[in-house]
Amino acid sequence: MNKPKKPSRQQVYTLLVDVGRKSGDGLPDKATGAALMCYASGVDEAEAVRETVAILKQADVAPLDVTGYGTLEERLEQGHDIDEDERALMERALEENSVIVAQVTPFYDED
Repeated sequence: MNKPKKPSRQQVYTLLVDVGRKSGDGLPDKATGAALMCYASGVDEAEAVRETVAILKQADVAPLDVTGYGTLEERLEQGHDIDEDERALMERALEENSVIVAQVTPFYDED
């Protein structure tokens, strides 16, 4: 009986992580939270999400929600415009088998 093969090759997934506030999180004082654009390696998107959440928690950040945008190939198929800097960060995440936070966008109350 043949077992289904799990993907063995690491890929890089683009993840958008919404975070809340936590003491020592490094966000600006008046921010209510933030969105973090991350590139994370994993054999599948679920592993990339688990690793990203674990690393953010270790860094005293409070992840609330994660939205996955897929691999480079999936994003290109969806028509995303991906510049050389973004591709370089994805390649680095793959080479280092790591999570890279590429962008932090703090949220503020409207008042």
